[in-house]
Amino acid sequence: MKVYLVGGAVRDTLLKLPLKDRDYVVVGATQQQMLEQGYQRVGKDFPVFLHPHTKDEYALARTERKSGHGYTGFTFDAEPDVTLEQDLLRRDLTINAMAMDLDADGALIDPYGGEQDLRKGVLRHVSEAFREDPVRVLRVARFAACFADMGFVISAGTMVLMRTMVEQGEIDYLVPERVWQETACALAGPSPQRFFEVLRECGALEVLFPEIATLFGVPQPCLHHPEIDTGVHTMMSLQQAARLSDDPRVRFAALLHDLGKGRTSSTLWPRHHGHEARGGAPVNALCQRFRVPTDYCELARLVAQYHGHFRRVTDELKASTIVTTLEAVDAFRRPQRFELFLLACEADLRGRTGREDAPLPHRANFQRLHQVANNVSVDSIRADGIEGKAIRDELHKRRISVVKFLLREIRK
Repeated sequence: MKVYLVGGAVRDTLLKLPLKDRDYVVVGATQQQMLEQGYQRVGKDFPVFLHPHTKDEYALARTERKSGHGYTGFTFDAEPDVTLEQDLLRRDLTINAMAMDLDADGALIDPYGGEQDLRKGVLRHVSEAFREDPVRVLRVARFAACFADMGFVISAGTMVLMRTMVEQGEIDYLVPERVWQETACALAGPSPQRFFEVLRECGALEVLFPEIATLFGVPQPCLHHPEIDTGVHTMMSLQQAARLSDDPRVRFAALLHDLGKGRTSSTLWPRHHGHEARGGAPVNALCQRFRVPTDYCELARLVAQYHGHFRRVTDELKASTIVTTLEAVDAFRRPQRFELFLLACEADLRGRTGREDAPLPHRANFQRLHQVANNVSVDSIRADGIEGKAIRDELHKRRISVVKFLLREIRK
């Protein structure tokens, strides 16, 4: 029985990145031997065990063969005579198919050229077995996004293989939870827009995220959008959201903010009047399809419906519209979510050619307007003898009054 550190921990060690998880492969052992040594079995389908003390994952060296469609359509063989090289061969990318020998001072075992690909910044599949698991299309896109700032690129051969998998309908069998899992990881990375660019390049975006794919080629007025193309603007907005916030909910909302433009009749292009109102339905459809967490969905829906108000707050909106918007996004009861809303809306304004670093007073102005409106006290209304349902109407009126006063100062 011999134990090796494998996968992402080896890759990140060579890249000098912090280690998040440590996974191990055990060669020359049986499942019964693992149980006798106190390891805890994880699930029924995979020969994976938790260490009795560290709780790190230890997997028996295994081979696999495809027995059906999708992620669950595999049969695993975890016999004591399976070699480390055979185990590594089944992995997705060469940079994830390396091991370290813990009994030899961490000596690197690299049968498929992962270290060289790391130095070159190449994402390359290990073998033709790559095509047997459609999740790997998403994983490559995620790694491209996570390592984009390091200059990593996808090898031409791997991209061809990914396109072939899409064309053959393999990704049609991906389960929604796994799609969202990989998407959420990409959204939390440094360059989330790269994830969706890779999916578009291999044809998977149209299959998995048609609401986003349809935005490419849809024109916008060049006065407000020098980049013209709505899909390009969406990727730029996502990139700006990543600059503005580490919160993946902000990034997700920026990604979906213009889905309503995908429903504009081409006879009306490049104008998209009313696209905010049309945006709620495709946001809901996408979120329901992938079972996206509620807090992500709610923020994305609000940004899709009200990002136009954010753009017009400094120069155009009436005080009554501003207060109504603050109430609609629940800014008074959920101020922290309101801050996320403002960040996503700012990403929309900055996600335009030449506007990335422009001075934008919109978020600060909206924050000031929210603050003065929030300072209106219900107690002061009651002190004036107003009770019951009339309190809400009076609160709304007084908020409009203080917002109107501040607007005069802002717009001088």
